[in-house]
Amino acid sequence: MAFINKKDQPRTTTFGIIVGNRDVFPDHLAKEGRDEIINVMKELGYNYIILDENSTHYGVVETYNDAKKCGELFKMHMEEISGIIVILPNFGDEKGAVGAIKLSGLKVPILVHASSDEIDKMNRKYRRDAFCGKISVCSVLYQHGIPFTLTETHTCPIKSEKFKRDIRRFEKVCIIVRKVKTARFGQIGTRPNAFDTVRYSEKILEYHGISIEPIDLSEIFAKIENLKNDDPKIQEKLQLNKVYTSTTEFPND
Repeated sequence: MAFINKKDQPRTTTFGIIVGNRDVFPDHLAKEGRDEIINVMKELGYNYIILDENSTHYGVVETYNDAKKCGELFKMHMEEISGIIVILPNFGDEKGAVGAIKLSGLKVPILVHASSDEIDKMNRKYRRDAFCGKISVCSVLYQHGIPFTLTETHTCPIKSEKFKRDIRRFEKVCIIVRKVKTARFGQIGTRPNAFDTVRYSEKILEYHGISIEPIDLSEIFAKIENLKNDDPKIQEKLQLNKVYTSTTEFPND
């Protein structure tokens, strides 16, 4: 059912790949786009999970049944997938692509790509119209309240250096989101009364998997008083401070 790349490579980020298709547009472009994104993933050294070419027509997503298969595949690899890349070699079916994302249950960053038309290939055999297809996919994602990331330019070839840069940048987005989702932040004391700009909602943060652990400053002072000057951790921190700053005026206390 799935085509999974898991070679011993320097990068460990795994992307779920959805290749879109729409029946009134040339489906050979969708097949070609699937091959191209697999080659780009290999070139950049990323792991990827994509429908096998025999699971659906050319291994792309168009119908609701295609979306179910893709959603089930992604759900099986939920712990591995850091982000989803939607590839639109032609207009693509927005309901198929968004349906696959919703059915997967994944709450990960999404990058939406669209291939560029070539001015001398606008006939029925080669016309992509992915420009409009991307607008449709993004519109439906927005309607469902699903956040997404855009490429630097609205359309670009899959094999282009522009898109490769987009993927590398998207990897950083995925890493940050994955790390922050389970982060625990320490808060020392309350905020200064004069600075409303630093207000935040613990409830909203908790909804996104971020926990806050508050501690009063007086408790920190009490812990400091119980430390001895020759404590290895204190000496280590003192040395770090001396290396970190060029000033020699601060007192040892």
